Amino acid sequence: MAIAMTFPGQGSQSVGMGKEWAENFPVAKAVFDEVDEALGEKLSQTMFEGPEDTLTLTANAQPALMAVSMAIVKVMEAEGFDLGKSVSFVAGHSLGEYSALCAAGMFSISDTAKLLRIRGNAMQAAVPAGEGAMAAIIGLEHSDVEAICAAASDQGSCQIANDNGGGQLVISGGKAAVEKAAGLATENGAKRALMLPVSAPFHSSLMAPAADAMAQALADVAKNAPAVPLVANVRAAPVTDPDEIVKLLVEQVTGQVRWRESVSWFAANGVDTLFEVGSGKVLTGLARRIDRSLAGVAVNNPADLEAALEKLNS
Repeated sequence: MAIAMTFPGQGSQSVGMGKEWAENFPVAKAVFDEVDEALGEKLSQTMFEGPEDTLTLTANAQPALMAVSMAIVKVMEAEGFDLGKSVSFVAGHSLGEYSALCAAGMFSISDTAKLLRIRGNAMQAAVPAGEGAMAAIIGLEHSDVEAICAAASDQGSCQIANDNGGGQLVISGGKAAVEKAAGLATENGAKRALMLPVSAPFHSSLMAPAADAMAQALADVAKNAPAVPLVANVRAAPVTDPDEIVKLLVEQVTGQVRWRESVSWFAANGVDTLFEVGSGKVLTGLARRIDRSLAGVAVNNPADLEAALEKLNS
C-alpha cells in the first residue's frame, strides 16, 4: 500500500473543529496552545466556540485549519505513526500545502501559523472589497473554461483558480470579468455557474501584492527538507528542495490549484490510498470523483483514529 497524505483548504472550517481532539489528547491541546501563542491570541477559542463569521475570516480560517490538521498528526505520531516511513507523498489544497509541509517537518507549527496569518491578511488586503469575485463552473472541460476566461478578459482579469476535479472548476478575477465568464459558461452548456460568497479573488493575478508579501515572509523563515516529497499545487508533480518549494508557494498565491491533476498523478504513480487529515471530508469526496481506484480515508475526528492507524500499519 502506498499512501499520500492530503490536507484541506479554506472552506473546510467549522465551529467546534478540533475541540474533541483538544479535550481527549494532551498533544493535540499543545498544538492549539502553540498556535495561540504564536499568534498572540486565543484562536482556539474562536475555533471551538465561534462565532462562525470570525472563524471564516481568511486570516483566521487559514491558521485554524492548519492547527486542526497538525493536532491530528501529533496524536497519530504519539500512537506510533511515522510520516517519513508510512507516507510516500504529501499534498494540500491551497493553504493545505502549508499544513502538508508542517506535517513533513519543513516548517515548525509556530512558523506555519505566522506564515498563514500573514498570507490570510495579505490576500484580504490585495484587492479592495467588492472589486474581485470567484465563481464555480460545473460541467465543462478545463479547455472550455480557459477559453471562456479568455473571452471575458476584455472586462478585466479572469482565470482558472482551482481545478478541483469531477467537472468542478473555480474561476477568479475582477468582478465584471468573472460575472461575464459565468454568463458565458451557462450559455456554453455548464450545468451550473455559481458566484461564490468569498471575500477576495484568490489564486488570480490580482493577488500579486500577496505573493510579494509571502516571498518576503518565506525568505525569513527557518526551513528543513521535508521528510517526503510535496506534490505541489501549481505543478501537480513532486518537489523536495526547500528553495524550490518556497518558489512554488509564492507562485501558488496567483496560480492555479491543479488538484485534479495532482490526484491523477498519485494514481498514475503507485499511490492507492489518500488520507485526508483535518477538518471536513472535501478532499476525500473530490478524490472519489477524480479516480475511483484510489481508496479514501478521512481522519476527521477521534472516532476515525483507530481505523486510520490500523490501515497505516497494515
